[in-house]
Amino acid sequence: MSSVTQPSSTGAPLPPERLKHMYRQMRRIRCFEEAVDRLFQQGLIWGTFHLYIGQEASAVGAIEALRSDDYITSTHRGHGHCIAKGASIPLMMAELRGKETGYCRGRGGSMHIADLDTGNLGANGIVGGGVPIATGAALAIKKRGWDRVVMCFFGDGAMQQGAFHEAVNFASVFRLPVVFLCENNQYAMSMPAEKGLGSTDVVARAAAYGLPGVSVDGNDVLAVYEAAREAVARARAGRGPTLLETRTYRLRGHSKSDANRYRTREEIERWRRRCPIMRFERWLAERGVMTPDDFEAVKAEVLEEVQAAIAFAESEPDPDVGQLAEGVYA
Repeated sequence: MSSVTQPSSTGAPLPPERLKHMYRQMRRIRCFEEAVDRLFQQGLIWGTFHLYIGQEASAVGAIEALRSDDYITSTHRGHGHCIAKGASIPLMMAELRGKETGYCRGRGGSMHIADLDTGNLGANGIVGGGVPIATGAALAIKKRGWDRVVMCFFGDGAMQQGAFHEAVNFASVFRLPVVFLCENNQYAMSMPAEKGLGSTDVVARAAAYGLPGVSVDGNDVLAVYEAAREAVARARAGRGPTLLETRTYRLRGHSKSDANRYRTREEIERWRRRCPIMRFERWLAERGVMTPDDFEAVKAEVLEEVQAAIAFAESEPDPDVGQLAEGVYA
């Protein structure tokens, strides 16, 4: 039997300013990702990266349920998490451009951005690598008696890693203040979830660890927020972890090296019509929270912000080759 539950809708409605903030955050993520894609096409960003386009509601809804002193761990597809947790877009852009003033001094690139000042313990190029890190951070929080929570983002493919099972079981045994959030975007690289998972009922696994399992529409930012709010409250109250699934979809390929031959145009178009930003726009407009002019103003504002970040990164210095070995332990 499935352990899927739905979040209650008993929480107080969010004030208009918070709703507008969530919309602005989603637009900032989308605009940043589109700009990064263009820079790559122009040969100004090297290597590869993994775009978060189509999944914006998952990061924004979940992180809106956190406090500023709470923590997150991210994934290789982590730009959205970084921005939603308060990262500096200019410093992110500098990192992707390989500049000395980037978050990792230009050495980490897209998959290794961390920002301890905002509670972001780091993106991770290892699939599932953030799960034991989040569990360790939650253990430290409990031992220190802090009133904080860790939110751990990972994809459906990460659930096949042994570290996932070990860390979730450990967190359950010790009732650690962590929320395990699976962003199920339907594919682990090119592997469809139905072919890579023995059961596509992701949160059914929660029962094996004695955890509540909650599955929500990951393209509905308010549904994600409500589910995350309840999971965060449970963790902060000392009642232990929750396994939360946000069902979403990445509209672009796995990475920039992805030829995208394993899914049809019709499938992508079906999900494009479920765009989380457009859905939230309709919701806000129907309730009179924002007008068409308001939406256009936000888009212009975030475009200006991202363009300023691009200009900042372009003007920053490249790393000094003589310092290449700094930060290498052995």
